[in-house]
Amino acid sequence: MRIIAGSLRGRRLHPPANLPVRPTTDLARESLFNILNNYVDYEECSVLDLFAGTGAVSLEFVSRGVKQVTSIDINNNCTEFIKQTARQLDVNNIQVVRADVFDILKRANRKFDIVFADPPYALGNLEQLPDAVFESGVLNEDGLFVLEHPKEYSFEEHRYFWQHRIYGKVNFTFFADGLEEEDDAKE
Repeated sequence: MRIIAGSLRGRRLHPPANLPVRPTTDLARESLFNILNNYVDYEECSVLDLFAGTGAVSLEFVSRGVKQVTSIDINNNCTEFIKQTARQLDVNNIQVVRADVFDILKRANRKFDIVFADPPYALGNLEQLPDAVFESGVLNEDGLFVLEHPKEYSFEEHRYFWQHRIYGKVNFTFFADGLEEEDDAKE
């Protein structure tokens, strides 16, 4: 696993084998950021990474120059790995929090420009995540929520659905309130 672009480009992450994660593949991450590049001024963004796992997505955002990233994961080994990696890479604009994502969303008191979530595919209430994010008020106006999920889920009927992309076995659904979809954005 490596950081694709930006100031940390090419740096490798070496998570321990015992982390309970399914990291987003390099190809899928690169594709995700190719989409975001068309809509996001990273230097003006704050990011919330839910179910952060190895922190690869958080660190990709940092590498691309975001102001600040908050990484949330309930697993202590995951949060410690992200903290350790951030220290090794001399990254100081990432805040790592060990907590339940749904608890954090219920008591959110900050707003973010981008919320990314890569929950465990077996998460029992995965389909409730988009509503939990929008109801929490955690997104800034014109903010973007990106959900990585298995193919068994479709969010095209969600009121904030914006677009859906598939990269191999990885599905990304983008949600926004007010963004206009490009004609060729759906695949």
